[in-house]
Amino acid sequence: MNSWSTALVGNPNTGKTSLFNSLTRSYAYVGNWTGVTVEKKVGMLRNHAAQLIDLPGIYSLQPMSRDEGVAVHYLLHDQPNVILNVVDASQLERNLFLTIQLLEYGAPTLIALNMNDVAEGRGIYIKSELLGSRLGVPVYKVNARRDQGIPALLDDLTPDGMLAKPPSTFRLDYGECVEAAIQRLEALLPAIAHIPSRWLALQYLENNNTIHEWVQQYAEIEPAVERLYEETEQHLQAAGTALHLPQHIRTVRTAYIKQIVAESLSHTAPAKPNLTDRIDNIVTNRWLGIPIFIAVMYFMFKVTFEWIGSPLSDLLDGFFGGAFTDWTSSLLDTVGASAFTHALIQEGIIAGVGGVLVFVPQIFILFLFISFVEDSGYMARVTIVMDRLMEAVGLNGKAFIPFVIGFGCSVPGIMAARTIEQPRERLVTTLLVPFMSCSARLSVYALFAGVFFEQHQAFVVLSLYLLGIVLTLILAKVFSLSFMKEEQTVFVVELPPYRMPQWRTLFRSTWEKGKGFVRKAGTFILGGSVLIWLLSYAGPDGFGVAMNESYLAKLGGVLAPLFVPLGFGTWQAGAALVTGFMAKEIVVSTMNIIYHAPDAAMLEAQIAHAFTPLTAYAFCAFVLLYVPCLATVGIIRREVASWKWTLFSMSYALVVAYLVALLIRFGGMLLGFA
Repeated sequence: MNSWSTALVGNPNTGKTSLFNSLTRSYAYVGNWTGVTVEKKVGMLRNHAAQLIDLPGIYSLQPMSRDEGVAVHYLLHDQPNVILNVVDASQLERNLFLTIQLLEYGAPTLIALNMNDVAEGRGIYIKSELLGSRLGVPVYKVNARRDQGIPALLDDLTPDGMLAKPPSTFRLDYGECVEAAIQRLEALLPAIAHIPSRWLALQYLENNNTIHEWVQQYAEIEPAVERLYEETEQHLQAAGTALHLPQHIRTVRTAYIKQIVAESLSHTAPAKPNLTDRIDNIVTNRWLGIPIFIAVMYFMFKVTFEWIGSPLSDLLDGFFGGAFTDWTSSLLDTVGASAFTHALIQEGIIAGVGGVLVFVPQIFILFLFISFVEDSGYMARVTIVMDRLMEAVGLNGKAFIPFVIGFGCSVPGIMAARTIEQPRERLVTTLLVPFMSCSARLSVYALFAGVFFEQHQAFVVLSLYLLGIVLTLILAKVFSLSFMKEEQTVFVVELPPYRMPQWRTLFRSTWEKGKGFVRKAGTFILGGSVLIWLLSYAGPDGFGVAMNESYLAKLGGVLAPLFVPLGFGTWQAGAALVTGFMAKEIVVSTMNIIYHAPDAAMLEAQIAHAFTPLTAYAFCAFVLLYVPCLATVGIIRREVASWKWTLFSMSYALVVAYLVALLIRFGGMLLGFA
């Protein structure tokens, strides 16, 4: 039964991904803001009757960006047995434009009417049965967040349930001359078994570029279609229509939608004042919006690094440096392990991996806050607040979405840039996302801030995040002046209502974000720690050499002179930065191994001798900005499909990091800081 598939399609932020999670009992990333799904996700319905494919949110079948193109590509190259169209009840008229296009596609279709609680809060009530009869398809009222209406929907998503329903016969009349053009174009188009020729002709006449490119692979019909266009538009003008053919098609659809909305929708006075509008008057205020956003971030860091996170990290550090190390040592003695094995496990694995894992509480607390901000609806407002500033540097508010996602990890942040319509703007965003301070860098910040800025950890970490944002805006302006002059930005973003996140969803979202950090510690960082320890254990003179004579010291020593002007020109710092290319967390692992630190207290004491507060801050800024990690470089190469731009992203980041760290060092010295 796995061959039976259902495509989940809808506008952005209609609760599509939440419905996917509810129907499959699996988990995909959920956020109460646009741009969450950037590629299709596949799951199995919880009744095991079929696959469910969650496609990116789209407003129509005419893709404006790469993520929207995923949905159209799926309809062209795959054959869903069922289309499940998710519709926001509070935005019915706008959502139905996509619904009409899906019905014209001809596949069996069901409509999941979501967000009914939001609609009713605004005094909007939908007569779902009447709506379904006018569209010719079943309409189900659901609440994806509360699992309401899901059992009935699941029953009808089975092959038997769909076969018991009559096929859709939906068809709009576009007028005599347009209908004649559709029939003539159908005769010219290649016959593809699973694609209705009428739908293909309509999309072609609407100037859907994806359809044009796809059809051209099978037949050369452009000359004939151009004549058909001219004749049809002449007939439209003769009939008194001043619209071009694509506009005429959209006007007919819009008129029909208005008609059925008027019949199936009723209004009453809202039960209570609109809380969303009242909050928006404050948080999206022209002057207050950005200070409020900074205050929210500061509060997040205050809780994460000072109030809750640090005490929990200290407890975990005490476990790894104390009981766990003692227990491991006793076990190794019992089994008669060699001195080499002792050193590898205790000085390499436990010091390297454990030195990173002690920051897990801070990582998870920060992700909990980020998940809350996303699911509450505030994150969408941040893009509105930032739009004016982004527009001044040649981007728009939508570009800020990948930047915010980059706070968690640069890889999904870069993938989220697919939502940006303009190719050059998408390229600039991709190049700049690595400047956002990802969670991997938090372990470095936490280590140095805990040593040198114990009373001001939240402020120091916030300043590093803001440094990344400010430099991103400056470089965006430089890049936009250099190679984006010809593009006009377009900014359309969905503003969802504010919602109190559900705790189950919140904790699940936090775990999904944070488990990548834990998984990386158990795999990538584990392997990296073993490799780094071996480099520290071996040297030109053999194994078991002094640390200063090891291969790791030789490697760091080659780069150390370059960092002397920055204030951290030691081989230890150079070695940590080189290994940090694999993953930024490995910077801390390397320092644990180099300094033979069994716990955080020992490492902090060693770092306090090697750095000053000024050079420590310059080092953190360098870690923030220098070459992206290996995984990020890989995703940049995949997204831009160019080694030239990939190498550019690595080299310019290194130059910027060096210049900024140099400016911090000498600027601080001029101001009298040590």
